[in-house]
Amino acid sequence: MATQIEIDDHITVGALAEVLRLPVSKLIGELFKNGIMATINERLDFDTAQIIVGELGLDVTLTKKVSYTEPVKREKPQHGKNAAQRPPVVAVMGHVDHGKTSLLDAVRGASVAKGEAGGITQHISAYQIEHKNRLITLLDTPGHEAFAAIREHGAHLTDIVVIVVAADDGVKPQTIEAIRFARKAGVRIVVAINKIDKEGANENQVKQQLAEQELLVEEWGGDIVAVPVSAKTKQGIPELLDMLLLITDVEELKADATMPARGLIIEAHVEHGRGSIAHALIEEGTLKVGDFVVAGPAYAKIRNLETTKHEPITSAGPSTPVIITGFKALPEFGDPFIIVKTEKEARQQATIAASERSSGQRSEISGTEMLRLITRKDNLQELAILVKADVQGSLTSVIDSLKTIDTDEVAVRVVSSSVGVVNENDIHIAHSSKAIVYGFNTSVASNVKRIASRDQVSIRLYNVIYELIDDVKAELSELLSPEVIEHEIGTLEVKGVFKTTKTEIICGGEVKSGKLVAPAEVRIFRGKEQIAEAKLKGLKRGPNDARDLTEGELGGLELQTVGRIALEVGDTIRFFTRETKQRTL
Repeated sequence: MATQIEIDDHITVGALAEVLRLPVSKLIGELFKNGIMATINERLDFDTAQIIVGELGLDVTLTKKVSYTEPVKREKPQHGKNAAQRPPVVAVMGHVDHGKTSLLDAVRGASVAKGEAGGITQHISAYQIEHKNRLITLLDTPGHEAFAAIREHGAHLTDIVVIVVAADDGVKPQTIEAIRFARKAGVRIVVAINKIDKEGANENQVKQQLAEQELLVEEWGGDIVAVPVSAKTKQGIPELLDMLLLITDVEELKADATMPARGLIIEAHVEHGRGSIAHALIEEGTLKVGDFVVAGPAYAKIRNLETTKHEPITSAGPSTPVIITGFKALPEFGDPFIIVKTEKEARQQATIAASERSSGQRSEISGTEMLRLITRKDNLQELAILVKADVQGSLTSVIDSLKTIDTDEVAVRVVSSSVGVVNENDIHIAHSSKAIVYGFNTSVASNVKRIASRDQVSIRLYNVIYELIDDVKAELSELLSPEVIEHEIGTLEVKGVFKTTKTEIICGGEVKSGKLVAPAEVRIFRGKEQIAEAKLKGLKRGPNDARDLTEGELGGLELQTVGRIALEVGDTIRFFTRETKQRTL
């Protein structure tokens, strides 16, 4: 009976070797054989540990230690005496084309969807609206499948998730994904059933599909609020906003505005003339111009503070989205930020965070990656690319999406990735690594284009993420070895062998099936066993050359061989043609 060993979700190579009672060198050797350069301190996830135990052939069964933190429940923070009611932070999610951004446009009287490339939201955007003299903070999250990383962050930033479902289309894959994100974040869910004014709208069908995802609406005995709305006619929008304020009151959403601010970076990019720009959401406290803020390995003395409408302000309180300038380096998407007292303290904390991040990122190997490395072919073809994007969130989503299209035959290798315009250094890196430069929502100066042309570096700029992904797929498809398709055209039974050399056979026989046409490939069989392969160079009908021989005819063959083949009377020759077809991902 296999020995059962209980381990955590993640375990270092050294710790795994210890529990398996193996020399750590043996475990590292097994990882190395499977294409993983590992050290004793590398962290493996549970799936990877299982794979390695299987590869080692050990009579051991790994089990995961029971986690008492699941399912995720968001605990209400303990508020002090200074805590006061704050605006709710509401993430709006939904399947692409279900009218999510149009609904938000109707709420705030703007038009974003027309300005977004391809009519698809491609960044997290945050803004505040006023309803019945109260503020609501709204986060618009991208709906295309490639933006899963941004959407997941959107769910974790919020108190309430509004999931938009088109009444004429129903629950779709990204709807289900949004539900999963919201559950994982432990937030309240409200469903906006949009497009109720359209022909084919079916609210009951949507509610049934929601029930299949274990979201039971109130009128069906559940606790999920579903509000029918129309972004086009604005029907139901006041009721939706009323519901958001009601949930705010029930949940007692409060924050202390008197303490130093803390919150999250929701977007970051480099702006010409202004440097590193961060869009942040304040969770608690008050953020002021002149504060020293630390976000992961980046820090700043706040030079300018603006609303998301680019209006200058001197301070901002809880649940407020703001724009910050003054960062020494670009903060990362999703990083929490805090306020410290001095620039020296800010610099120290940023340095510590940078050190921890670089050591932690060395290589946490996932089970999926491990499986891919174990099963991949030795002749894996790689496409080298360099990625530039306008903001950190987009960069994350592009790279995450590219990872999903790797196969065991072809894969993307990102040689460099960063935020900003395509610059001269990018061209040098791409030239030395023979990489294609992909830019997403960014640009390239004319002098950089000239350098790229001189160095024969391809620069491809896109404003719609799925078009960029499709281009990479097309490039990877070019690296796939073509599919070889064989078509059998006929068979012949050998009746006589007239000449045999190392490179040629002259023989004759009867066509048993099909139509023989030269040139063609041949396989020679003795009974059921294949004994050789050759090429058909020519055909004869009697003493004359023939273009073809059909079933029932007698004729002569000229075969080209590699090495001497002992052809005998009674052997069967099968004739076929080969064609190659380009494969695609």
